[in-house]
Amino acid sequence: MAIYFLNLKTFGRSGGSSAVSAAAYRAGERIRDERAGRTYDHTGRRDVLHKEILVPHRFAQEEMRWARDRADLWNAAERAESRRNARVAREYLVALPFELSPAQRLILARDFSQELSDRYGFAVDLTVHAPRDFPGSDPRNYHAHLLATTREVHIDRLGAKTALEMNDHDRLQLGLKPAVHELFHVRERWATVANEALREADIAERIDHRTLEAQGIDREPQLCIPRAAFEMERHGYRSVVAERLREEYQARVQTRREQSASQEASSAVVERPDQDLSHTPQSLEDIRREARENWLRYRESQIQRREESDPSFGKRLGHDNDLTR
Repeated sequence: MAIYFLNLKTFGRSGGSSAVSAAAYRAGERIRDERAGRTYDHTGRRDVLHKEILVPHRFAQEEMRWARDRADLWNAAERAESRRNARVAREYLVALPFELSPAQRLILARDFSQELSDRYGFAVDLTVHAPRDFPGSDPRNYHAHLLATTREVHIDRLGAKTALEMNDHDRLQLGLKPAVHELFHVRERWATVANEALREADIAERIDHRTLEAQGIDREPQLCIPRAAFEMERHGYRSVVAERLREEYQARVQTRREQSASQEASSAVVERPDQDLSHTPQSLEDIRREARENWLRYRESQIQRREESDPSFGKRLGHDNDLTR
């Protein structure tokens, strides 16, 4: 079944990231970082199905060769930043529905990239990847990397920072909502455009950006193993983190199953109106007390009937046999 996945990641110098390195890795190319004086060579990749750079539609008739060249664009992005903690790129990683054909997946990824470029005014370096071919990999894992500049793109250069990079105070001054609303918007839009693609392809599967709780689905979310732990296990090493996460996940799943079974049992009891739960004994002492009370009530009813038929019976019974004491 189609799976919803959209992850936003930022690249900043404070974390040692390089926009040139990120672009070379995703596109499977050899690019030199002019600022750092390093060359990143990832030409050995064989899983890159498609790569292209998109700019806002208003520049559709412009040549803009510098922006459409991967090395020029990302070196320009690095040169545009002077701060030591500058953010140099941001990425949207999306899972492409494997139910679609290769051409349909490409159209979906390209259209979504263009929509983001038009909305925020940045350049988008789109790369579509095939599933990795190694033990344990998921053959349905077609995905796309949308690497975006943090600055608006113009005909001959990168301009000011996009509205996404503004703090919430500056956004408020411009009449914009806090930046987190942009993430909500993008998550919803990805679900919408992906479902449109599935519908146009006459595929019944659909994805949903909402949480399971919001969808009314009572199950544990899928287990997510951090990339570092996943790579350790992929290379044959033991990951304590991955093992702990799996144990915790199984514990949550078991707890949810027990709770569900308990709720089903309670519902089954409630649906039996002929059962009087108010007199259901819960312990051995309750059973004994209830039996004695029933016996006393029975004896009292017998005495009353005997007295009605023989008025002298009560006097003969005597004080020592008074059952109402």
